[in-house]
Amino acid sequence: MEKPTALAGLRILDFTRVLAGPFCTMLLADLGADVIKVEQPGSGDETRTWGPPWAGDPALRQSAYYLSVNRNKRGLTLNLKAPEGRDLARRLARRSDVLIENFKVGGMAAFGLDFETLHRDQPGLVYCSITGYGQSGPYADRAGYDYVIQGQSGLMAITGEVAGEPMKVGVAVADVITGLFAANAIQAALHHRARTGKGQYIDIALLDSQIAALVNVASNYLVSGDAPHRYGNAHPNIVPYQAFAAADGYFNLAVGNDAQFRRCCDLIGAPALADDPRFATNPARSINREPLIATLRPILLTRTVAEWVTLFVNEGVPAGEINAIPAMFEDAHVRARGLVQTVTLPDGTPIKMVGPTPQLSATPATIRLPPPALGGDTDSILHEILDLDAATIAAYRRAGII
Repeated sequence: MEKPTALAGLRILDFTRVLAGPFCTMLLADLGADVIKVEQPGSGDETRTWGPPWAGDPALRQSAYYLSVNRNKRGLTLNLKAPEGRDLARRLARRSDVLIENFKVGGMAAFGLDFETLHRDQPGLVYCSITGYGQSGPYADRAGYDYVIQGQSGLMAITGEVAGEPMKVGVAVADVITGLFAANAIQAALHHRARTGKGQYIDIALLDSQIAALVNVASNYLVSGDAPHRYGNAHPNIVPYQAFAAADGYFNLAVGNDAQFRRCCDLIGAPALADDPRFATNPARSINREPLIATLRPILLTRTVAEWVTLFVNEGVPAGEINAIPAMFEDAHVRARGLVQTVTLPDGTPIKMVGPTPQLSATPATIRLPPPALGGDTDSILHEILDLDAATIAAYRRAGII
């Protein structure tokens, strides 16, 4: 018998697109929530066209980008520019637990779908808005883009080579972190509702989220007043904690404390380094970073990546390969964790995707549904939730409402 899911019975009306919002709702869908993805008829989420690569039948192809964050959802199309479409959205909201949207500030209010309006009819509604800059402040009306936020948040200023140009992270990390914050906040609001019966409004901003994700780097500045700068692959507080060249490639060495440093020195055949007052403690190593790294580099060039990683890991010194994406997916540990799963699209095409991350023993996260085709579940949703008959649904379709 299948195990229950943690969020079974929870209905989420999802008016988000691109990445931060869809990532959030996919996380909740993986945990069992019934997520209804609402899109504009005929076009839908713009990431549907963000290929190549593509998957599925050429006539119904879907981009890998869209597929990455939209599994376990049902698809509904609604024309919010039409009064009838807005009415259907309000009726669905009355029967939902959560509404999440990522329109520009004021966008949902223009449709009469803002929190204040919907909360009057559904006091228990948890309403989450994701924007670039939040609902207040001088930038509130700006559109939010991950790349721009990475720059404004300070992340790019601390990413890249020491003497190089500011560099973005290789994935839209501000969007992903914002989606995580949103999913966490929604579940907190639902816990509050379980105690009080009252929903609430959640304001989530990409800029706020990315600044919060600076964690120790932001704290270093707030405590010291010294502006952080780029360290390339090195760490601002811990030494040696960076990438090193071996005989056949690069690997990461992450010496986290003085005991690990002493073991590291023994393993590389330079035990005297651990007794050198310039290097004996982490604060000393941090001050004397350059001479220590200059000493380590030629030693670490004498063996292969596999030899060093095996030697260090076996003796409790953190180290690891720097994998290309194909090598990462072939890693024995990654394969053993079952992170890649096969999903069949509505047209019968099997695709591989990264599966749910949390592993809950009693209520496991699972892939139950493939990413929906545009509006693929419109008829069943309107019939199931609003009790509309086939003739009424057909009339809405002819009028361009769905």
